[in-house]
Amino acid sequence: MDIEVVRQAPLFAALTDADAQALLQRMSRARIERGDILFEEGEEGDRLYIITSGKVKLGRRSPDGRENLLAILGPGEMFGELSLFDPGARTTTATAIAGTDLVALGHTELTEFVSSRPDVAVKMLGSIARRLRRTNEALGDLVFTDVPGRVAKALLDLASRFGRQVDDGVLVAHDLTQEELAQLVGASRETVNKALADFASRGWLKLEARAVTLLDVERLQRRAR
Repeated sequence: MDIEVVRQAPLFAALTDADAQALLQRMSRARIERGDILFEEGEEGDRLYIITSGKVKLGRRSPDGRENLLAILGPGEMFGELSLFDPGARTTTATAIAGTDLVALGHTELTEFVSSRPDVAVKMLGSIARRLRRTNEALGDLVFTDVPGRVAKALLDLASRFGRQVDDGVLVAHDLTQEELAQLVGASRETVNKALADFASRGWLKLEARAVTLLDVERLQRRAR
């Protein structure tokens, strides 16, 4: 395991190398494959997770069966931390969208560790605040931004975390199906595909299998505003 990947998580950011290694030794390891569900909305939650490789989607399902994706997380990102501050039922379902390795820490061990390290608690609260801010922005986009704008913004966000520079642009291997991308944007698959096709026809991007190459980031940034 790459300790530097784990240290990207807010839980580890304020720790010395010795404390980070000590905490890591208390964590359990898990491997899940694409489509595997780590936990479901409504289950009792008592563990925090950090992704060391792969990707996980966090989603919620409506009473009529529709799914909305709240976040796509990758290496170094943490989730399940609400169980530290408010133990209870999970508010989302966590599903692997690629082969994923994780480390996990139970509620009791986490509480004991953080109680003597207030700086770590502050870092974790900052992480929760940033996720809440992104959720608020997403809610605002659903009201004030049209679907093509939301698609452009989602692609740019995925590119900032999972993209890598290639000869003709930024390759974003997001590992999402068309339906999952539509759920992330909060629109129908047909409407999202229409927006993607329009961007491709304008030369702003190139569509790949569960990936996209952004050819004109500046134009997409303008469309996302």
